[in-house]
Amino acid sequence: MDVILLERIEKLGQMGDVVSVKPGFARNYLLPQKKAMRATDQNKQSFEIQRAQLEASNLERRSEAEDIAKRLDGLSVVIVRQASDSDQLYGSVTVRNISQAITDAGFTIDSKQVQMPRPIKAVGIHEVSVRLHPEVTVAVKANVARSEDEAEMQAAGRRVPRVGDDDFGGNEEEGALSPFPSSVPDELAAEAEDAGDATDPEKTAD
Repeated sequence: MDVILLERIEKLGQMGDVVSVKPGFARNYLLPQKKAMRATDQNKQSFEIQRAQLEASNLERRSEAEDIAKRLDGLSVVIVRQASDSDQLYGSVTVRNISQAITDAGFTIDSKQVQMPRPIKAVGIHEVSVRLHPEVTVAVKANVARSEDEAEMQAAGRRVPRVGDDDFGGNEEEGALSPFPSSVPDELAAEAEDAGDATDPEKTAD
């Protein structure tokens, strides 16, 4: 089906372009969302008459989106969720959760504007794209953690302690775990040397 784009559509074209799309995509998305109109001769003439008005309206909406994008840039929202010791969430964080968190931060965002290839299913800081306008996209960070304290540590780039860290010689300052001590204590080394002497025929012969 041929349609006239009423705004820029990623991977399709710019406003005013006549493009061929699958009928289902046109009927279920482009036409009802008023992002395009059927490319009939009458609609082509109507579009040309309204082109200047449509371009002016688009420019105004883009300018508003760019202003919001400047204020949104660098925003990090905290989302608290329960998770396992392996950092896997019990559930997931969806576009609706992200849009609600951004709205709570003072920006009105619809869930349809949040661009995520799949729901978030692990603890950590995740970058999410928000499309404010067909030509304006901004990145925000979703800090997904088990608690506000854990979120603060993640935001500061600090290692989050886990249960059993002390049992494995964890070093919180260096931010890494070591399953064994870096060196054998001197007293243990001395005991091992004495034990070796007791079983050495040349040394026991004296």
